[in-house]
Amino acid sequence: MTKTRLFAFAVLLSFALGTSALAAAQEELTSPQEATQAQQAITTEEQAAQSAIVRPQGTVITPESSVVRPEDAGVRAHTNVLIFAPNGRKSSSGSPDYTFPGETPASLGCVYQVGPIYSGCNPATGGTNHPSGGFGAIVLVDAFDNPNAASDLAAFSSNYGLPAATFTKVYANSSWGTLNGMTASCDGRPAGNTGWGLEEDLDIEWAHAMAPNAKIVLVEACTNGNGDLFYAEQVAGHEADNYGGGDVSNSWGEGEFSSEVGAIDDVFYRYHWNQVSYFASAGDSGWGAAYPSSSPWVVSAGGTSVNRDSNGNFLSESCWSGSGGGVSQYELWQSPPSITNGMGPWTNFQYGLFGQSARQTPDIAFDADPNTGVNVYDTYGFGGWLIVGGTSVASPSLAGIVNAANNRSGQGPSGGGYYYNQEDNLIYAALTAHIGYKYYFDVTTGSNGSGHNAGPGYDQCTGVGTPRGIGYK
Repeated sequence: MTKTRLFAFAVLLSFALGTSALAAAQEELTSPQEATQAQQAITTEEQAAQSAIVRPQGTVITPESSVVRPEDAGVRAHTNVLIFAPNGRKSSSGSPDYTFPGETPASLGCVYQVGPIYSGCNPATGGTNHPSGGFGAIVLVDAFDNPNAASDLAAFSSNYGLPAATFTKVYANSSWGTLNGMTASCDGRPAGNTGWGLEEDLDIEWAHAMAPNAKIVLVEACTNGNGDLFYAEQVAGHEADNYGGGDVSNSWGEGEFSSEVGAIDDVFYRYHWNQVSYFASAGDSGWGAAYPSSSPWVVSAGGTSVNRDSNGNFLSESCWSGSGGGVSQYELWQSPPSITNGMGPWTNFQYGLFGQSARQTPDIAFDADPNTGVNVYDTYGFGGWLIVGGTSVASPSLAGIVNAANNRSGQGPSGGGYYYNQEDNLIYAALTAHIGYKYYFDVTTGSNGSGHNAGPGYDQCTGVGTPRGIGYK
């Protein structure tokens, strides 16, 4: 395909993506030959680096809130957060132990090229080289209450020299009334829960780390039951609307269930779709689709391992073995199409890859391996600084990166019209136009299950890839 034809393709895409994406679509496009050459160079470099990778040793701890119970599908959700305890180290109420650090806002801002780039993207030397930017609000939907959320976020920000967050906590309780036939199970502050409390600290701290200028809103559902969580999802939409748009992140999930298609999917697109994009963790159990990650109306967040050498310098990324991703059992292409009953022309961002098929996850990915996890500050159920992983890291962090890109996407054009998932449209447009790997890193090594290896192009572990800069986000 010539550059002229690619540009024409990009202009046509701008009608489907909305005016916010037009500028990105008009950028100089790389030819397939150039893209292939660049990808070959990346792949060769990554393969050469494998022998130098030093993987931290330690114990991965699964909080009770992250235990996966198959019988919970369609009933209640679990978190996707894991704790990493390095050998010979323990958490402390003081600053993180940088003799064996977790990832920092500066180090991952450097890796993903959304903050200042410095030598080695090393967590020990990043200082205040953190990302910047952000608009509107990033809304984090979780269950139960963390009474220390505000003070923990303030301590995290102060430690890294991040701007103080504009933070609000909202209870998704019965004071909101009935929302599209759904009601809440409590009328005050939700009960506390330390596992979900850790999830909440992770979510708000890393959303803020990637988009320090965005408002941070924590919406707490009464419980982790589906009725309460999907009710809270609608409260989150209201909150995003109040700040002029933004992004909603969901770091929880469960097994798929037949009734997800229809009224449940509706909460991600039908009620608060102007300049609001939705994200969900793909899961921590290896290959297989999970909900709401498999909804075609959300950006599904997969997981990688960030590979470093013995000095802590960044080498490459690989598919994290625990990353969720797979083929949806229920989110199928409908013929004849019906927007209330599955995928169709309104969610056709994967059509060029899979045709009239099922939704496949994830869409993009971010560091999630607990062995290469991030620093989180939590004083509610834990002693202060922890190293935390899981695709619960990926969802809020990717929401922050997309928010900082300031494309103000949503589930339809700002002037009204029909529904479509602008953010996923934009992500896959970069891949289809053969310019994706100017803006994403193609993770080609690692596996999240037997026969499910990462490879060139799209795969069911890292999706299109991991961010490199804010282009096409």
